Amino acid sequence: MATFDRVGLGDGDPGDDGFTSERIVAAGADDLERAAEAALRPRRLEEFVGQRVVRDQLSLVLQAALARGAAPDHVLLSGPPGLGKTTLAMIIAAELGTSLRVTSGPAIQHAGDLAAVLSSLEEGEVLFIDEIHRLARPAEELLYMAMEDFRVDVVVGKGAGASAIPLSLPPFTAVGATTRAGLLPAPLRDRFGFTGHLDFYSGDELESVLVRSAGLLGVALDVDAAHEIAGRSRGTPRIANRLLRRVRDWAQVRGDGSLDLRAARAALEVYEVDPIGLDRLDRAVLTALCTRFNGGPVGLTTLAVTVGEEAETVETVAEPYLVREGLVGRTPRGRVATPAAWAHLGLTPPREGGTLFDA
Repeated sequence: MATFDRVGLGDGDPGDDGFTSERIVAAGADDLERAAEAALRPRRLEEFVGQRVVRDQLSLVLQAALARGAAPDHVLLSGPPGLGKTTLAMIIAAELGTSLRVTSGPAIQHAGDLAAVLSSLEEGEVLFIDEIHRLARPAEELLYMAMEDFRVDVVVGKGAGASAIPLSLPPFTAVGATTRAGLLPAPLRDRFGFTGHLDFYSGDELESVLVRSAGLLGVALDVDAAHEIAGRSRGTPRIANRLLRRVRDWAQVRGDGSLDLRAARAALEVYEVDPIGLDRLDRAVLTALCTRFNGGPVGLTTLAVTVGEEAETVETVAEPYLVREGLVGRTPRGRVATPAAWAHLGLTPPREGGTLFDA
């Protein structure tokens, strides 16, 4: 039976920059939303929907390790948020019958922080490092040695009198997750024996996720409603499950309890999710680009100020999906709206050759 411990390091609030040690038990969690999300996570590889190639490859790695009675190679999982990287880390621990330590790159600011986590590992444990590309450089260098030689050098003292004391570590499996694999230094990336990239889900796969989740939530989901929710979920299971819970809320409060097409459309209208999955921020960016800047090009900072958001928020939250859907283009001169953006907003594109300076 796998157990899951979340570990953060530092001072202050729990999370990315604070210390917390908690056991993840969905049934006893105070946060109902988090408990619901945790309850929907698959526990075994055969329950995991989608990502067939990664799932099959990972199954082979784990089965071979179990047959040898040894810890499997270190695993690196990359891909956009919400596709199941954390879930797969939990599944790896469950398949191996061991416990999982959870931390994140931003939580480890010093090599000593990572040394404290590594030195507390037990044999065969799985160490999950989320957003591993954000590890501090000294911690990265310590992790190289720990992953390759299962040892760390603890430095005692300062200056000329400092000495390094080697500390042996039990065999463990590191699982790294990153949304930006290109930022990982090559020496760190090369120390992972298995690398899997998670892709966006198809509509059919998301419908399967929704049907499974509805069964776990104890609600009956209409086929048409599942299709409607899947089409607005941006190819992401996390979003699909979140929208399913919002549709369930609407059906219980304003409907007759049935999760049918009518309930799905009405709930998603309340939460401002349009037929292709755009939310308030997405539409604000598109509207500003088309109506305020004649379709662009316009710089990211100017666009962000116009919609009242930080530039980083627009770039990391709204822009990836708008670009992937072909609604926004990125050029050396700035962001531009495509003809599909004008059509989606029901606007008429400017005449050929129009500029921002036309009357």
